[in-house]
Amino acid sequence: MTTTTSHRTTTRGLRPVLRAEWTKFRTVRGWLITLGVTVVLCVTFTFLVANGTHAGICTGTGSTCRSGHPYVATGPDGEAVADSYQFVEQPLTDNGTITAQVSSLTGLTSTIPVDAAPSLAHTRPGLAGWAKAGILLRPSTEQGSPYAAVMATGAHGVRFQDDYTHDHAGRPVSGTSARWLRLTRTGETVTGYESTDGATWTRIGTAHLAGLPSTVHVGLFVTSPASFDRSGTGFPTQATATFDHVTVDGSGIRGAWRAQSVGAQDFYPKLPGAGYHRAGGSFVLLGSGDIAPAVVQGLLGTNTPSSTILFGLIVGLIAIIVIASMFITVEYRRGLIRTTFTATPRRHRVLAAKAVVIGAVAFLIGTLAAAVAVPLGEHLLRANGAYVFPAGALTMTRIVAGAGALVAVTAVAVLAVATIVRKSAGAIAASIVVFVLPYIVGSSMSGGAEEWLFRLTPAAGFSVLGALPRSAQVAYPYTMANGYYPLSWWAGLAVLCAYAALALGIATVVLRRRDA
Repeated sequence: MTTTTSHRTTTRGLRPVLRAEWTKFRTVRGWLITLGVTVVLCVTFTFLVANGTHAGICTGTGSTCRSGHPYVATGPDGEAVADSYQFVEQPLTDNGTITAQVSSLTGLTSTIPVDAAPSLAHTRPGLAGWAKAGILLRPSTEQGSPYAAVMATGAHGVRFQDDYTHDHAGRPVSGTSARWLRLTRTGETVTGYESTDGATWTRIGTAHLAGLPSTVHVGLFVTSPASFDRSGTGFPTQATATFDHVTVDGSGIRGAWRAQSVGAQDFYPKLPGAGYHRAGGSFVLLGSGDIAPAVVQGLLGTNTPSSTILFGLIVGLIAIIVIASMFITVEYRRGLIRTTFTATPRRHRVLAAKAVVIGAVAFLIGTLAAAVAVPLGEHLLRANGAYVFPAGALTMTRIVAGAGALVAVTAVAVLAVATIVRKSAGAIAASIVVFVLPYIVGSSMSGGAEEWLFRLTPAAGFSVLGALPRSAQVAYPYTMANGYYPLSWWAGLAVLCAYAALALGIATVVLRRRDA
């Protein structure tokens, strides 16, 4: 009779064990209260952080920005953009075509970093890889306005780009080779072409600029972004482009060529001496800057939809660590674990049931806290005049669900650690050291070492909060200091899951061997 009962107990599956573990959890009033307090703490700290954050950058007009708040333009979709260059243009009404040969493209690179006063006296010959020279069309020279351009680059061949984030590659020619470029406007459609001889043309790309007015600005431009060494130190650069065989065809051409430095006062590090002159039939332009997505060192990283919840999430995570540890260690301390194992001899089922319960509860609490805190923090940042990098509905959903997944996987891993250690104090201390301390240490480090902490330790899981997109058009380093996690959100979460799986595997072996 005893044998039959035992057999039924061990084969009836996980469901009754799961029900029993859930009953244990929900009947401990202190744990339920702590969960509620966890949500409140996360939201409260988000409120305090966001309410104490003021505008680090300015997105108004450059002339209205306060000292210490550099101007950053916003593009057609609200994204932060770099938009500074030397421009020689004339108005074009209705349809038309502009053709030019970029006969030379050379550059200078500063020998002193971007945080020092730039000077042409401290430069060396050197062309930035993303130095750009070509033909540009846009409805307005106001920074952040839509545009389409065909260009030669220092190291990326001929490109057709529009609205800061769209890029089409042409031929892979070097920065010193001459090349022909053409830009054609037909209504709201702009098309870029390239040629090796000025006779046979190859289309590179086409852009549709919705709402393009009848009269637009069209002309020649040059710009050159900062270059970086292996340590991540940036150096301002300047490009010089010579244009020959410049022709503009169209019935609506009006006026003479006009030169201007667009974005001369924005955040971008530049070398002095930008300008334009004519040399016979040639146009010679000198300029620094970039036309691309912005990466503002140390600024944008603190102005994302998820940036204000980090401190509150850490506090909430510590509270969850305490609960997850006690979920198993209390039974060891009170001697109840033997009763549990007598009812369920297959001990791995007990561990699995506890993992499901604590994981589900932690996911619910983490998601709920993030669902309230993330929009609250974003609202307060905007109310304080701070720029907030825009994020779509899918990104916001991923951040909220990712916060829940981060808390849930950590809780499961902590449960496994507590199963191995068996003592509440030791399990809590060990879990904080393993799952929280790497983030705290990594977020306060600089110089590149912190990136390895966010690649190889459980701190990689915080990548689920990353909101800043990367662009292949930008040479700025995507570092933690700039708000970029070294791993994608799914890769970072996978690293954390690997630690949780390892801990669960060890805990399962320990359970089977102990007290056998």
